[in-house]
Amino acid sequence: MNRTIRRASVFCLLLVLALLGRATWVQAYQARALADDDHNRRKTIAQYAQPLGDIIVAGSPVTGSKGTRAGDLAYKRTYTQGELYAAVTGYSSQAYGATQLEGIYSHVLDGTDDRLKNPLDVVTGKRAAPGSVLTTIDPDVQKAAYEALGDDKGAAVAIDPRTGQILGMVSTPSYDPSKISGTSDGDTWKELLSDTDKPLTNRALRQPLAPGSTFKLVVASAALENGLYSSVDERTDSPDPYTLPGTSTVLKNESASAPCENATLRTALQYSCNNVFAKVAADLGEDKVRAMAEKFGFNTEKLDVPVRASKSVYPSGMDKSSTALTGIGQFEVTATPMQMAMVSAALANGGELAAPHMVSEVTDSDGNALQKIADGDTKRVVSASTAEQLRSAMVTVVEQGTGTNARIDGAEVGGKTGTAQNGVGNSNTPYAWFTSYAKDGSTGKEVAVAVVVEDSGSARSEVSGNGLAAPIAQKMMKAALKR
Repeated sequence: MNRTIRRASVFCLLLVLALLGRATWVQAYQARALADDDHNRRKTIAQYAQPLGDIIVAGSPVTGSKGTRAGDLAYKRTYTQGELYAAVTGYSSQAYGATQLEGIYSHVLDGTDDRLKNPLDVVTGKRAAPGSVLTTIDPDVQKAAYEALGDDKGAAVAIDPRTGQILGMVSTPSYDPSKISGTSDGDTWKELLSDTDKPLTNRALRQPLAPGSTFKLVVASAALENGLYSSVDERTDSPDPYTLPGTSTVLKNESASAPCENATLRTALQYSCNNVFAKVAADLGEDKVRAMAEKFGFNTEKLDVPVRASKSVYPSGMDKSSTALTGIGQFEVTATPMQMAMVSAALANGGELAAPHMVSEVTDSDGNALQKIADGDTKRVVSASTAEQLRSAMVTVVEQGTGTNARIDGAEVGGKTGTAQNGVGNSNTPYAWFTSYAKDGSTGKEVAVAVVVEDSGSARSEVSGNGLAAPIAQKMMKAALKR
């Protein structure tokens, strides 16, 4: 064999070995990654080869599956009352993927989670019968929130203060996930994406806004916990009008006749006195206010319920005038309805915040638990004394102050209204907020609620937390208390 042929043979052998090595690498090490790749059509075919498992509300599925008449995908996702539960379930689409609980628990719902398989199935890769996801949602609370929000653009959250169970979560305008679950729903998908009202955004979790005067509960908590004032009934040092520190800007109150000069924290919450809480924030300083806000959950990067909520923000690096503005929930303070429900929940629960969650259990096809999410994972936010005092002041707000539309006969109801500026110079329609709690002494039932109405179509003069948001919260609380 001459030298040229020998070199060619060796080169060919090396090519063969390289191909064998590459094939071995792909089969042995990259098979899983390729199988799981979202661009792999076989993955989608396998996912929809059988009916998906269900998301359960109060023992009944709010999802389903139905056979398709054409194509290589045997089944598609369906939803019962899809618009009502979209903020909970999210969507599972053959074309656009999955979100919310559908996305987080996709491997349980399509039968690929290893916990569903026996040892032989794990080795062979056989798909198991799908499991189910059991939620903490109360259908009565969910329906009350959805119907009360109606055509308004906004969101609402209800939490059991003792357990952290999310009883209701609604975002409006909503959408029907069934209409984008197939492969031929492109027109509907484009309409949803181009809609300026952003129906695909879960406003309850994913759209932090200026919380306005509802944030005054956090500032009042900081004042009591840091000893700036000994009780909600001690008179404060709060001139009216109040000029922001280092500026010539005078901060006005909503009502010029309200008794806000040197008002107690109770009276300041009752009449929502801006001068009091701006002065309190400035006196405490940003570090102390931020520390209290963070105890309630602000600035938390990973708040998973289990869907991840956007971070609610209390800013840093401010001058004293900006710190004063944060005292009334303005400047760069932002909060989600989930966050403001957590504030009321902690105060309702004696100062302890129970971790919010909307899934109680994940099961296999036979109903055996794969995962149980325990209630009662709590942390101390404020002392029991501070919580008790602020609950008392919140009751005053509802009984005699700016939150009268939240009253429920025979129940203890406390709350705080908020009307937050929106846009440069408040050029856009303000946001109407209400955060509250309710307790039924005869049954022991409790609930904490937060509502924001971004836009109701009302005239600017008619936008208020009591006028727009409190009636929604009241209906949700009544539903939770079964009244």
